Amino acid sequence: MYTFLLTLLVLDALLLIAVVLMQSGKGGGLAANFGGASSSSDQLMGTRQAGNLLTQLTWWFGGAFLGLSLVLQIIGGRSAVPKSVLDKLAVPTAVAPAPTGAAPASPLSAPAASTPATTQPATTVPVTKPPAEKITPPASSPKKPSKP
Repeated sequence: MYTFLLTLLVLDALLLIAVVLMQSGKGGGLAANFGGASSSSDQLMGTRQAGNLLTQLTWWFGGAFLGLSLVLQIIGGRSAVPKSVLDKLAVPTAVAPAPTGAAPASPLSAPAASTPATTQPATTVPVTKPPAEKITPPASSPKKPSKP
C-alpha cells in the first residue's frame, strides 16, 4: 500500500511540474504587484479571473500532492509500535542448557580422560570484587593537658 501511494505521489509531482511549466507567464511577475507599471486584470489581488484548464489542473495536482504526502506521513510514522526502553531491561537472559549425555563439569576440576572431546567448555565470567576501601581513623588532635 505504501509503495503504491508513493508511486502515485511521484507521478503527481511529475504531472504538477509539467502543468506549471506549460502555463504562460502573467507578465511583470512580483514587481508588477508592488508598484510596477502593469495594470493587468489577472493580477493576484485584482479582479477574479476565469481559470483555464492549466490553472485548474495545477490546483488539483497540488491538492493531490499535499493529500498524498499527508497520508504517506501518517502511514510511515505508525509502522512500528512504540516500545519502552524499560521493556528491554525486564527481559531475563536465557541460560544455555547443559550438553546432553555428559555430566556438568565444575570449573575447578581437571577434565577426565573419559570425557568426550565434543563437549563444549563452560564459559564463565570472572567475578571481580571492588577494591576494599581503607578506613583510616580521623586524625586526632593532641590533647591539651587540663589544669587542675
